[in-house]
Amino acid sequence: MATVLVTGATGALGVPTVARLRAAGHEVRALSRHGGPGLVTGDLLTGDGVDPALAGASVVVHLATSRRRKDPAIARTLVGAARRTGVEHLVLISIVGIEDIPLGYYRDKVDVERIVESSGVPCTILRATQFHDLVEQLFAVQRPLPVVLAPAFDVQPIATGDVAGRLVELAGAAPAGRVPDIGGPAVRPLPELARVWTAARGSRRRVVPLRAPGKVVSGYRAGHHLVPGPPFGRISFEDHLAARPASGTES
Repeated sequence: MATVLVTGATGALGVPTVARLRAAGHEVRALSRHGGPGLVTGDLLTGDGVDPALAGASVVVHLATSRRRKDPAIARTLVGAARRTGVEHLVLISIVGIEDIPLGYYRDKVDVERIVESSGVPCTILRATQFHDLVEQLFAVQRPLPVVLAPAFDVQPIATGDVAGRLVELAGAAPAGRVPDIGGPAVRPLPELARVWTAARGSRRRVVPLRAPGKVVSGYRAGHHLVPGPPFGRISFEDHLAARPASGTES
C-alpha cells in the first residue's frame, strides 16, 4: 500500500477516486486549494503548500484541471514539486483524441502530457472519453430554452466510477507510460442521449439535432474522441441518470 496524493480531489472524478483508493488500503491525501475537513491545502498555481503536501507521498494521481487555460502551469508546478520531494509515480488523467480535435482546452491537455512525460518523474498516462456528468451538463444548462439542442455526432461517455477504478489499478502498479485508452460501454448519437435525459428528467421539450460546421465538429464526426474495440466502462448513461436525483421535473 502507498501514500497517494490526489489533486482535484473534490471534483467529479476526484471524489470516487479518493474513496476507492482508501477502500483499497492506500493512505490518501486529498489536495485542495481551499482546504477543509479531510483535505490537505496546496495551491498548484502559486506552489504554496504543494511541497509539504507531497512530502512522503510515493504516488500522485493528478486529476486537477482548469477551464481557464491554466492546466500547463498547474502541471509544471506539480512536476517540479514531485521531483523535489522524490515522488516515485505520477498518474495523469487525460482525454481521448486531444491531438485531433482543435479545441484550446485539448491543446492544453497535449501540453500537460508532454510536461509530465519529460519531467523525469516516472509516470502513467490514462486517456478516457467524456464523462456522463459532462454530457448531462450539456443538456442541463439548456433548461431556459424551449428545445434541447444536441450536436449531431456520436459520443462514448463513461462513468467517473469506472474511470476511478482504473486509476486505482494504475496507482497500485508500476509506472507504465501511456496505457490503453478507455471509453464508455456504448457509442451512441448525442441526440439519442438528449432524449434519454429529457425522459429521465420529465421534460417534454423536443430534441433538435445540431449540425454545425467547423474543424472541431469535424473532428468529433470523424470519431477521434472514441475508443474502438471492446468497451471498458460498464455503467450506462441511463444508469448514471438513475443514480442521480433530479432537481425537479420540467414542462
